Formats: sequence, C-alpha cells, structure tokens
Amino acid sequence: MELGNHNSGECPPKIHRLSHSVVKRITAGDVIQHPLSAVKELIENSLDAHSTNINVIIQDGGFKLIQVNDNGHGVRYEDLAIMCGRHTTSKLLKFEELMRLKTMGFRGEALSSISHLGDVTVTTITQGSVHGYRVSYKDGAMEHEPKPCAAVKGTQVTVENLFCNMAASKKALQNSHGDYKKIVDLVSRFALHHTNVSFSCRKYNANRPDVHTSVTSSRLDVIRSFYGIAVAGCLKEINVADSNPSPAVFEMQGFMSNATYAAKKMIMILFINDRLVEWSALQRAIEVVYTKKLHWASKPFVYISIVLPPGQIDVNMHATKKEVSILNQEAMMEQIMSMVESRLRSSKEAQALEEQQTARQSSPSQINTSMKANLNTEAMESRSKKVPVHKLVRTDSLDLAGRLQACGQTKFDGHTEKGACSNAVRSSVSPSRNPETAADLTSVQELLAVINNDCDPAMMDILRHCSYIGMTDAVFVVLQHHTHLYLANVVNWSKELMYQQFLSQFAHHNAISISDPLPLKDLIFLALKEDDIDLEVNDDDNLKEMIAEVITL
Repeated sequence: MELGNHNSGECPPKIHRLSHSVVKRITAGDVIQHPLSAVKELIENSLDAHSTNINVIIQDGGFKLIQVNDNGHGVRYEDLAIMCGRHTTSKLLKFEELMRLKTMGFRGEALSSISHLGDVTVTTITQGSVHGYRVSYKDGAMEHEPKPCAAVKGTQVTVENLFCNMAASKKALQNSHGDYKKIVDLVSRFALHHTNVSFSCRKYNANRPDVHTSVTSSRLDVIRSFYGIAVAGCLKEINVADSNPSPAVFEMQGFMSNATYAAKKMIMILFINDRLVEWSALQRAIEVVYTKKLHWASKPFVYISIVLPPGQIDVNMHATKKEVSILNQEAMMEQIMSMVESRLRSSKEAQALEEQQTARQSSPSQINTSMKANLNTEAMESRSKKVPVHKLVRTDSLDLAGRLQACGQTKFDGHTEKGACSNAVRSSVSPSRNPETAADLTSVQELLAVINNDCDPAMMDILRHCSYIGMTDAVFVVLQHHTHLYLANVVNWSKELMYQQFLSQFAHHNAISISDPLPLKDLIFLALKEDDIDLEVNDDDNLKEMIAEVITL
C-alpha cells in the first residue's frame, strides 16, 4: 500500500493484510525496545534453565554484540528448530498455568523478537550428550541445520548487529557508553538478588569484568562491591511477614538506608517472586516516608524482595515484563510503608537528628542572628587585610621556609650545603610509641570537656548536613542548609577542626625522637623569616642572623 499518492476526491485505498514478516518486526520492537531488554530476557532464560554461572559479554553497548553464557540444562536437539519461533516456550502448556507460573519467561516472544532485530547464534549441549550443536537464526527461523560442535555444559546465545534492519531506531538509541552502564547496573541487580548464582559482565576484549560475583557472596557484599562501602554501612535489614488470608498474603525482606544516608536520587531494587520489576507507586510512597521523616535524606537506597502466591499476581500485563499487577496492592503498600516508617523512627540516628531539629526550631532567630553577625564581622576583618599569596597556605611552593627540612635548603652560612641538613634530619628521626598513660592526661580531658560543653547542637546540624556551594574568595565559603545560605570563614573553621582532632587523637600517634638536636640558631632564623608578611619589604638576612645568634647565646 502506498500512501500519499491519491487525491482526496479519489476512492479510499484498499485495506489488505500485512505480511507475516512485517507483523513480526513491528511487534518485535514492543518486546525488545533496547539492548538492555535483550540482555534481561537472555539472563532470565538462563535463570529458568537452573544455571549457577552466567557470563555476559557486551560490545558497542550491545548493538554490535551481546553474548550470554550459562551452565544450565541446555536445549534439546529436537527443540532447536522452533527455539526462536513465535509463541514457543517450555514454560507452560495451558492458559490456566499462568495463574501458578513460577518461571521468568512465559510469552514465548523474547528469542523470536531478538531474531527479527539481529543475527542470533545458539550453541548448546544437554547433559549426557557427546557433543553440542550450533545453529543460526534469522526472522525466527533456522538459517541452516544444527551443526555438531564442541561445547561446554549449558547454552551460549550470541546476538550480533541488533537493530540492523531498523537504522532510525538504532541511531536514536545508540550510546555505547551509557548503554553499557545500564547493562552493568542490570546485571548487578540480578547478582544482588540471586546470590546462589555467580554473575560476570565485561566488555568485549576486556581483561577484567565490571561485574564479578560468586555463589559465596552475600547481598551486603554485592551492595558493597557495586554501590560502595558508604551505602553498605548505612543499611538496615527489613522483614515483613503477613500470614493473614485477608486482604493479602506476602513475605518481604531486604535492606533500607538509615537516617545518615543521603543521595541525589533514589535507588530502589525490587524483585517480586524473583522477577526484577518496577512498582512506581510503591517507590513514590517510600520516598514520601523518607521525605516526611528526614528532610535532607529523602532519596534512600532500598532493596526489596517480595514473595506472593502465584494467584495474587498477574505477570502478563506488560510485553517487556517490567511491571506486574498485584491483588490488594494498596494493603501491601500500607504495611510496607508502616514498617519503613517504624524502622526510621526507632533508629538511633533518626532520634538524634529529631532532637537536633527540635533544638534548632526552638530558637531559630537567635541562632541565625548570632551566626550572621559573627560571619559578617569576620568577613569585614578579613577583607580589610591584604594577605600575600604565599601566606594563604602554610608554605610557599618556591620558598620552603616553615618546613622542618627548610634548614638544609637555606644557606645560613657558607659551610652548609643544600639538602645536607635535610638528609641529616630524616636519618635522625625514629618513631617510638607513646606511653598509654599519656591519653589520661587531666589537661587533655579538661580541654575536651570544654569543647563538648560549648558545642551547639544547631550549629553542628548545620555543619554536618550543609551543601557546598562555592568559594567567594580565598577565605570565605558559601554553604547551604535547607533554604538558608551561610557565609563561613573556612580558615578559622579549619583551624578549629584541626585543634579538635588533635585533642581527640592526642597520645594515639607515634612520637618522633630526634637523636641529634636541631640547630637552635637555624630554627630561630626560620621563625624570624616567617614573620615577614609584606613581600615588598626586603630585610637584611645578616640582621636576622645576628638576632638569632644573640638569642642563642
């Protein structure tokens, strides 16, 4: 049928039936919308084959190559002819079996759709067979008879040139770097849930995989590996079991982030009856709970695994199987939200933060007024003094005055060679452990008590949960806390931080014992030279040497 070649006054065009190949290619795009969809379907087929080891290889974001290897039960020789046919599956025989389905796949469309969008090659061997078979597929049919070949246990599915016959879709979708990152995230989510299966994912010709887990890895190990130590350290275990026959029967377990975790976006990993799915309503509800309880940590990390009776879930509502329909889902959501809220409320971190919020809200005007006055005063004082550039840091990169090694790099007299004293100092320093009794010094304990007594909880909350905006100059930094902006003297802030850290860690470091004492005259000379603030003043070094010599006497 040709469109656009008839006038409005002519007879309407004839309706005719599309060819079988055109229909298949149109519907294939509904199932495989992206290389990520193909990888997900192939991994789920491997899981249905009871595989314990699944390896994924990707090239050009999956558009050029997708290869999935597993050690499952393989495919029988008699089934290879219809393996990529439309609506062919080993998961069910009758429609009624959909109500008690426990496998990942059931529609019989994944391999067929992939073969209509790319070149598929399958190598498989079943247990007890002498050799395996390799066969290629195009548009759902075999291109040749299965050929005997050497093979290892399981099945290898290779997809090449995905979307090769859909140039417009490929050009619109293709982003090899971003596509590969999505595939890595997908494989890591499967690895997080299926801890009894080892997963790996790597780029083609890469030496090291970007995903690698073993059957001995726990869920926390997988989270720590893919999402970082900081995320794994902020998680709380959650469990919900509902045996009430009405209105819902389900079991839930997983992890949720505590009150100290904060991120820019929410990460929710959801498996229902071992299926990786999306449940946008539940995700929004959990995010609302976090926002209500913790204003600054409203983007949590949540992993949830829900087990339902097969009769309470409809897995056939979406062509890509990314969404499911659940019976009495409102009641389930209410119980899950109640559990999440109670866990947040009972955590020690949340209780401490709520106390700080209450203290801050009790006298916000007084705190803000005193803070602004202090910061404004410091800003006027610092701007009135022009500090040379080399004084903005501890030492100048060109002038090493101020360091311990500087005594060997500055010629105080004609007999000192450059670097000689520095090497002598390094050779004379040896570490020795301080006595344990030094940590119990009364003076140190009193200074720490003064710091703790003078601590303002509201100020601590601002500093702990503020966001860095930027530097206004070399001294002041702009910080944001909730909807307020603050100007802070980062120099004074750093001094106070180092002072408190020094006190808290006093007597917990190695001491430095110097066998030969440093020259007192040279140290005095360094102190005199460090006092020069104005770069334009050119004092006579001889005068400083004379002063150092007199003081030494």
